[in-house]
Amino acid sequence: MKLKYLCALLLLLPLFSSAQEDKSTLTKIGDPVPAFSFEISKGKKVNIGDYKGKLVLINLFATWCPPCNTELPLAQKQIWEKNQNNPKFAFLVFGREEGWDKLLPFKEKKGFTFPILPDLDRNIFKQFATQSIPRNIIVDENGKIIYQSIGYSPEEFSQMVNLIETHLQKMVKSK
Repeated sequence: MKLKYLCALLLLLPLFSSAQEDKSTLTKIGDPVPAFSFEISKGKKVNIGDYKGKLVLINLFATWCPPCNTELPLAQKQIWEKNQNNPKFAFLVFGREEGWDKLLPFKEKKGFTFPILPDLDRNIFKQFATQSIPRNIIVDENGKIIYQSIGYSPEEFSQMVNLIETHLQKMVKSK
């Protein structure tokens, strides 16, 4: 009898853990991307709405975060280096609670060539979540969220890379 209850509990456990994760996520797939502005370079502000017509990968990270530091080199190689010259793609990486003073040396030290941008007061992060990094959000060309992830796993990252490639190919075909 006890084994039966234990098995039932083990089957239900993933439901509780994913529900817990969802509590920290403020947006869902199908939602329009929340409106926000940010510095694309020191002193130059843009709005996320300026990226309509592009597939946008938003990464929320911190320089001190171990999973973030595992994921970003992979993003450089598998996503950015393949798509950086594609006019239909944008990759925006926001350093949660970090400014240019921390992010520029970090970017140089790591050899990253994608934009790493400040989110000093969590103004961007708090549009999407209350806690947990890294996070990836993909926004389609119409401004709708089509993908979200929390944390890093090789399987999830691979799924995200495949989604980006597939969606960009679809955008080219629908021209």
